[in-house]
Amino acid sequence: MTEVIKVDPIAPDEAKIDGAARVIKRGGLVAFPTETVYGLGADALNESACRRIFEVKGRPLDNPAITHIADLVQLASIAQEMPESALRVAEKAWPGPLTIVVKKARAFPSTSTGGLDSVAIRMPAHPVALRLIEASRTPIAAPSANLSGKPSPTTARHVADDLSGSIDMILDAGETFFGVESTIIDLTGDEPNLLRPGPFTVKELESILGTKVRVSSAAKGLAEAEAALAPGMKYRHYAPKTKLVLVDIGGDTDTTRHSTMFVADRYKGAGEKVAVLCADESARLYARQGYEVLSMGTRSNPYTVAKNLYSRLRELDSLGVSVAVCESFEEKGIGLAIMNRLRKAASLSVISL
Repeated sequence: MTEVIKVDPIAPDEAKIDGAARVIKRGGLVAFPTETVYGLGADALNESACRRIFEVKGRPLDNPAITHIADLVQLASIAQEMPESALRVAEKAWPGPLTIVVKKARAFPSTSTGGLDSVAIRMPAHPVALRLIEASRTPIAAPSANLSGKPSPTTARHVADDLSGSIDMILDAGETFFGVESTIIDLTGDEPNLLRPGPFTVKELESILGTKVRVSSAAKGLAEAEAALAPGMKYRHYAPKTKLVLVDIGGDTDTTRHSTMFVADRYKGAGEKVAVLCADESARLYARQGYEVLSMGTRSNPYTVAKNLYSRLRELDSLGVSVAVCESFEEKGIGLAIMNRLRKAASLSVISL
């Protein structure tokens, strides 16, 4: 049985956090909120506990998890070496939704790192997450708290829908702030390499690091990485059960809307029951044509789209439609993260017109 504990997101009750920490210490699994999504946490130094994360999620063992820390002392015990770029991140961006990949310390277990000699690390900027790590007195390995491949959870209800009965505890602190996972930057090579876009934009990364950041096709979601150097790279992720068709032609233009309507009409004409995922600005356009519409947020503030994205993908499966057609968004700022997630969710059902 999974115990659900409600906690204040700003000032969590110490007794409740200490109870969750005891679960972590004895090798149990606790789902907890971060500022990005809910994570499924285990003692990062306990190999059997970390292995259980992969079993519960149905996650491939070569798909690494992020190790969450609460202070720089823990960072020093996990990383084999600390390049200057990593120290810049720690100074300027932590706590926050930015994960670094560095060479791991030899003694750090490889169960949660996908067997790699590198480790993904971040310091979350959520009071509940930080307090849990502090109280547990150990780094916490935590991928997203969902079944592997499904949309990531942004509420405790999402966690329970996927994992209730399979994990020990859920700390419910309401909805997460950003709604998409952290930005991941690889600092093991000669130049910083973006592995997964997120709330920290490429421009912000380059400002922090003082150098150009490489952005590959895999980071954009346009190609599958050969190896999973970080979460979200190699396998299909974020996918609803409903077939999702992404009309992948760019940002806020009349062509975007006309092409989305064209694709939706074709599926409707073939006898499919169709829903449309779109920005607030075009929701009425599709509704007037009789489509089920899920509006994700406003193009004028794409952070609203990111925040609502996974909730809408989960909601989609409750509509009883056979196909969902989705608008695309400009790959600028957090729009790069939005398009990465949509391309991963749509898998092969992506249309470029």
